[in-house]
Amino acid sequence: MSLDHATLALLRERHPAWRLLASAHAALVASFLHRVFVAPNVRVMNEADLAEALEDELYALREQLGPDAYPKAASEYLNDWAAPDKGWLRKFYKPGTDEAQFELTPATEKAIAWLLSLTERPFVGTESRLLTLFALLEQISEGTEADPVKRLDELRKKRDALEAEIARVQAGEVALLDDTAVKDRFQQFQQLARELLADFREVEHNFRLLDRKVREKIALWDGSKGALLDQIMGERDAITDSDQGRSFRGFWDFLLSSRRQEELAERLDRALALPAVVALKPEPRMRRVHHDWLEAGEHTQRTVAQLSQQMRRFLDDRAFLENRRILDLLHGIESRALGLRAALPVGTVMHIDAMGAEIELPLERPLHTPGAKPLLAQLALEVGADEIDTARLFDQIVVDKARLRAAVQGALRRQPQITLRELLHAEPLRQGLAELVAYLELAHADAGNDALGGLRAVVDETVQEPIPWQARNAAGAAVTRQARLPRLIFTR
Repeated sequence: MSLDHATLALLRERHPAWRLLASAHAALVASFLHRVFVAPNVRVMNEADLAEALEDELYALREQLGPDAYPKAASEYLNDWAAPDKGWLRKFYKPGTDEAQFELTPATEKAIAWLLSLTERPFVGTESRLLTLFALLEQISEGTEADPVKRLDELRKKRDALEAEIARVQAGEVALLDDTAVKDRFQQFQQLARELLADFREVEHNFRLLDRKVREKIALWDGSKGALLDQIMGERDAITDSDQGRSFRGFWDFLLSSRRQEELAERLDRALALPAVVALKPEPRMRRVHHDWLEAGEHTQRTVAQLSQQMRRFLDDRAFLENRRILDLLHGIESRALGLRAALPVGTVMHIDAMGAEIELPLERPLHTPGAKPLLAQLALEVGADEIDTARLFDQIVVDKARLRAAVQGALRRQPQITLRELLHAEPLRQGLAELVAYLELAHADAGNDALGGLRAVVDETVQEPIPWQARNAAGAAVTRQARLPRLIFTR
């Protein structure tokens, strides 16, 4: 691309990165998005979390700069940054959800990376870059050499150099990098690692642009479905077989190798432990940068798979036939929308009829209608001749659970545990079966209610114990009754 005046003027007007750098809020946008997205390597964030983080940022800035600084709400700023005239964030909705999601655009990450490059570096190395360039040229030369004789000559030279180095190491001559060389190479590694993470967003963005072109072709297609499928399959193959697609597939295959991951992690740990690297104070995320690569690559893979899945649903045979009528109706709307995308109209584009909320006023609801009250007939009550023993109405048994709990606690003060039969031998049942049931209720009460004041009860199902008590029969004679139940043990 030539940097002539017309090209630069067009970039200044349309490129989101340049618009960000020229914005009056560039400091807020760049610092906040770098802290939230770039530094922790966050790919996507939902609207609620992002708005909350921005609200905290705005509150802190208003405390420093005054209450009039950045007067709008956080959600308004996010929608403004995601608008087409800005393009610093991408706002979208995941399938099946109604909560907005935000992700950083490649242009914004380029602007942030350029701002980072403006800071002074404590050490600027050039040797590692020269060696990297030389190694790249060497790989290009070897990879494109078709003459077998020349390839064999290069391999023999490498073999002779390796054998000579092995001989020097065996003789005790081990050449080590000095601190300057180590710092130079590690800084180059940090820069390339950051650039690689930024490239993932651009690769994903380019995949989405290619998919968008296919959808535009579908929207404007007026031929047969067979010809459309041929066109689309060719486009999908073009996406996967493009330079970016092949390069990304090669990187992904390399990164998915467990042996390569272990080797990369081991070498990274060794490099970060060197005193020269520690003196550089590398970024904390450098220790897990290979995990960040894997996470970013996985997100790109999911995006490509999701685009393919949406395309398959769109081209499903039955759905295509059922929605043909809808596609015909929307054809004119989509065509006009694509035509207006480059030059947005001013004012009202179209009017949509029958769009309004149904309002139901509170007074339109009917008032409460009380139910009819039945009227009792004025009848005189006659006194019956039957005699009823009313004493039975008052002859009820009430068990004092507090007394039973006190009896259990008193027995456990003298010994660590006691069975229910032993307790009833010392404190016989006064109210018969009702009192025995009350003991069982205390034993099986929920521990959260503290029914036993911190005591516990254990049931031994293997032992059956008889529990006798004295009662009276219907004639008023004294009788002995007995119940058999598993052994119940009260403990502290």
